[in-house]
Amino acid sequence: MSVGAWEPQVSGRQEENQWEFDRDQLQRLISVAASDNSLSANLNKDDLKASKLIRLPAQQWLEESQHWDNEQLWQLIRFFTLAEMELTGWDAGAESAVIPLAKELRQRKAPLQKEQLLWIRQHSNNRYLPYGPL
Repeated sequence: MSVGAWEPQVSGRQEENQWEFDRDQLQRLISVAASDNSLSANLNKDDLKASKLIRLPAQQWLEESQHWDNEQLWQLIRFFTLAEMELTGWDAGAESAVIPLAKELRQRKAPLQKEQLLWIRQHSNNRYLPYGPL
């Protein structure tokens, strides 16, 4: 008789945690946020269906943010802030991509400025933005 622990294979969970960022798609999201136009009117069907992006683990966003400059990160923050309010299924609460993106800006010694913080408060009802739960 052997004593051990049986561990089921969780291939679905592994696939869930492995997300390949589409940088072209992120660039489109940045452009839409920078344009100050309605999100839903300016996104294609694939972009509208990508609500999983807003809830990806913080570590994945911190790694991906290395490919973007500070202004692009701010535009992603703007996009995700607006997406929670304007797009169905994009609500994220404490899992919002805004939180790790704001953290990355702080780590770069380029924290969100007062005007940016006020903008987030005016355009969001997510109490966790931009810094997450206490």
